[in-house]
Amino acid sequence: MSTAQREWYDSYLMPNYAPAPMIPVRGSGSRMWDQEGREYIDFAGGIAVNALGHAHPDLVAALTDQAGRLWHTANILATEPALNLARQLVELTFAEKVFFCNSGAEANEAALKLARRYAFDHHGKQKDRILAFDNAFHGRTLFTVTAGGQANYREGFGPLPGAIEHLPFNDTKALNEAFADDVCAVIVEPVQGEGGVIAADKTFLQAIRRLCDEHHALMILDEVQTGVGRVGTLYAYQAFDVVPDILTTGKGLGGGFPVAAALSKADVAESLKVGTHGSTWGGNPMGCAVASTVLDIVSSEAVLKGVSERRQRFEKALRTLGDKYGLFGEIRGMGLLIGCVLNEPWQGKARDLMHAAQEEGVFVLIAGASVLRMAPSLIIPEEDIAEGLERLERAIACFCESEKA
Repeated sequence: MSTAQREWYDSYLMPNYAPAPMIPVRGSGSRMWDQEGREYIDFAGGIAVNALGHAHPDLVAALTDQAGRLWHTANILATEPALNLARQLVELTFAEKVFFCNSGAEANEAALKLARRYAFDHHGKQKDRILAFDNAFHGRTLFTVTAGGQANYREGFGPLPGAIEHLPFNDTKALNEAFADDVCAVIVEPVQGEGGVIAADKTFLQAIRRLCDEHHALMILDEVQTGVGRVGTLYAYQAFDVVPDILTTGKGLGGGFPVAAALSKADVAESLKVGTHGSTWGGNPMGCAVASTVLDIVSSEAVLKGVSERRQRFEKALRTLGDKYGLFGEIRGMGLLIGCVLNEPWQGKARDLMHAAQEEGVFVLIAGASVLRMAPSLIIPEEDIAEGLERLERAIACFCESEKA
């Protein structure tokens, strides 16, 4: 097979992405190499997916061992890896039941469908309204993109599912005013990732919990990006002292292998009776084997404590860089989900800075036009943090100089 060329993307793939000009071919820990042998420090983590970096030996071993045993059976059979992973998730969280799928969008789709079905079963078809929030992101299926709070992602895909209302994030007054007995569910991210790396106020999430209880609605916590140790607890709800009815998890759950899940309390799960929902690949043996290994590692006290320590290291350095160049107005987020808000006159230029960082050999992300985002490996070594920050400073210096010119 001939070596793939970047130009092939423009020739053969649909144009819904804008990938970098380089092509990565190998990764190890928090470093990557492209076709030309150039090395990069990875502060992006595959958008908060590579929780343990690239090619972690324990994950490679779990995957290859399972690949030599059993690949796929579909949901007509229960497999050992799926049963083991479900038990782990229940033992480690509030949940009593698990539904497996392949992506965060599918997990949120399942959660929203479950909430509607639960309301239908217990309260009737008139209880169907879903409350969501401005700037939220829940996925790209028609249901989840409608629940998401970014109108540009919905444009041109109508007609959209109805009875979904968006409210200002962290606005308890608006939440109280919108709530009524026809609300079946509220879906919320504990930290809005795509929406700018904005953490929820603890009192806001507690208000959602209280209002859901008062109006017999379900609280859905979208932890696709915040889950699996990303914020320094295994799941973010544990840091907020709020227990949801349904929680969705994906991204970091497989450490790079596609696997996701919707977790719920047992009485809620009862509404997904045989035949009401499904997923051909959901709970496949390879994904579940890898995810079990991820949870074994990430749930340890040492890894979770290390997330908080690395956060402090990043935040201190980023504040110093921000002050030195007048670049960042705020460093926000939780744990190793980090948002750097650009000051004037750099508002709207986060993508340009991301590209400048790539040129200096460090991968970062954006969260909107004015926020630089980072979601590195939870176990990124100290030397990689230091080297990556040095490269980022070189990129910032060049970026700021070019913008002044």
